[in-house]
Amino acid sequence: MAFPEFETERLRLRQWRESDVDPFLDFYRDPQSVAVYDSGDVTRSDVWRRIGLFIGHWTLRGFGPWALEERASGKFVGHSGLWFPDGWGDPEIGWGIMPEFRGKGFAREAAERARQHGYRTLGLPRLVSYINPSNTASQRVAEKLGARREGEFLLHGTHHHVYLHSQY
Repeated sequence: MAFPEFETERLRLRQWRESDVDPFLDFYRDPQSVAVYDSGDVTRSDVWRRIGLFIGHWTLRGFGPWALEERASGKFVGHSGLWFPDGWGDPEIGWGIMPEFRGKGFAREAAERARQHGYRTLGLPRLVSYINPSNTASQRVAEKLGARREGEFLLHGTHHHVYLHSQY
């Protein structure tokens, strides 16, 4: 299966590589990520399996999360894309950005491209973001994308806000 890759003004949305494991582990060990993902005891093997899960999602659904790379430097920026595990209400646009790239619009830039792919290319009827109520930064990203809050979703035992993304 071919995984589509895209470029935005500053980002490359690309397939995952084994070399992403260590920076992705750093992402999960960052205090802000620990607070949002409850990831304090994540190991390198856990992250390797998470990347395998993302790749498997691509195979099963035909879409999934991309690794994000800064075009100018080639540095790992984080992840963003579409996520729809079995049992979820709607496909999600998700994102997670490395600490040194936060607050610079990278999440919005990547999520806009993922939304475009979901609605225009895949023809998905509805896209949401499930956001932990404590994650105010992601709530701001969703709002900057024009998403509107629409209810709650129980995810991993925590009620998350549901943000509905418009189709443009």
